[in-house]
Amino acid sequence: MNIKGYLKESYTELIHKVTWPTWSELQNSGTLVLVTTLIIALIVAAMDFVFSRVMEFIYSLLY
Repeated sequence: MNIKGYLKESYTELIHKVTWPTWSELQNSGTLVLVTTLIIALIVAAMDFVFSRVMEFIYSLLY
């Protein structure tokens, strides 16, 4: 298959066969990604804080 045929078939598939999400679905997905990202960031920050305090405690025992 040549490049021209590939591009033509790709265009046809994108226009006629792909089901694109609605604006509402995109907003819901974006909100879900944002909330999930914030939750994971808070969990990682809490783990970092706890680990830091544990390490400070261990170092205070050693020195």
